[in-house]
Amino acid sequence: MSTIQDLSAFQKFVEVGRVVLLKAGPYAGKTAVIVEIIDHKRALIDGPTTGVPRQSYPYKHVVLTTIVVKDLPRASGTPTVKKYIEKCEADKKWEATSWAKKRALVERRKKLSDFERFSFMVTKRSRRDKIRKTVCKSKKA
Repeated sequence: MSTIQDLSAFQKFVEVGRVVLLKAGPYAGKTAVIVEIIDHKRALIDGPTTGVPRQSYPYKHVVLTTIVVKDLPRASGTPTVKKYIEKCEADKKWEATSWAKKRALVERRKKLSDFERFSFMVTKRSRRDKIRKTVCKSKKA
């Protein structure tokens, strides 16, 4: 017999222990954990390992991730949250996702200087030309 979660199309729910990515505000781009659900529009979040202070945050400014801190007590304090995050290695799991890697790549490219951007463009162009020439040779053969 299957459970309701198995039949549901949704896999990520707002729950205590869910790791979220903040998409607005001064801490945009950082992750935090839902510590308590306030109402249908806001949750209490805490990010002791990422530098996000404990605060109320609206759901429209967070994105739910697939990572959950298991057995986190409701409304637990910052030291307890930090202990549970380190125990389940939520930060390492986040850094291992392709989503986090892509965000890091975008941030790194934003910080490039003009010359570094130019060098990247030239390298990309030469690689593209080599691939194009190799494909043309293989089509003729």
